[in-house]
Amino acid sequence: MTPSVGGEPRLHLSPGTSILILVMHRKLKWRLESTGSEIIYDDDQLLVLNKPANLLILPDRLRHELNNLYGILTEELGKAFVVHRIDKETSGIIMFGKTVETHAALIAQFEQRMVEEVYFGIVVGSLPAEMGRIDVPIAESGGETGLMRVNRRSGQEAVTEYRVLERFKGYSFLEVRPRAGKMQQIRLHLQSIGAPLLCDRTYGDGKAFFLSQVKPGYRPDGDEKPLLERTALHAFAVSFDHPRTGGRTNLSAEMPKDMNSVLKYLRKFKV
Repeated sequence: MTPSVGGEPRLHLSPGTSILILVMHRKLKWRLESTGSEIIYDDDQLLVLNKPANLLILPDRLRHELNNLYGILTEELGKAFVVHRIDKETSGIIMFGKTVETHAALIAQFEQRMVEEVYFGIVVGSLPAEMGRIDVPIAESGGETGLMRVNRRSGQEAVTEYRVLERFKGYSFLEVRPRAGKMQQIRLHLQSIGAPLLCDRTYGDGKAFFLSQVKPGYRPDGDEKPLLERTALHAFAVSFDHPRTGGRTNLSAEMPKDMNSVLKYLRKFKV
């Protein structure tokens, strides 16, 4: 089974598939694209998307009217099962199982660390080494719900490996691999070593990033629009064993315009 990365996704259907299913797929594709999401893999077992930043995966507890992927998928497919999660502000790969069995099989692969994930992140600061490993237990914060903190005594194991892809004056572009994935692990771990993700409101300064911050003498006409105003983290790639065939499946999702724009100007003015 060969996935399609970029362009039109390959829909794996049996010869006897009805026209109705094809119509349903086109409607699902249209609804997802209307949110800025891209289908990068789809078959009768699982669906893998490239999610834009600031789109919810699950319904908001208080604002039920907000768009979310789970709501769209359950309306169009009847059922869908979230395999893993990424934060609302994080863009990139998100996986859904279409059956209980597929969901359980993929969850088991995550638990057994058979799934390889790769993220791209832009951080504030310069890391001392080209490669590193952050092995710091984390736990839920005792205060505000949904926040995490370093807890070396009673926290759960969390390991993050990183590699510096590019260095700039005051910033770094990283490849990041979570080895024991916990909620907000990458964001907290990078903060713990003094390199918070750019624009991270929780674990960084949360300030939007403007061209005027890096381009000498730049003066915008009117109000300047930020190049980036969300956490600079993108789930770039995932590798797993397909639950039905057992074959290794490798998927990737192109980095979005906002992070590419930041890198473009860092390369031009902050080298």
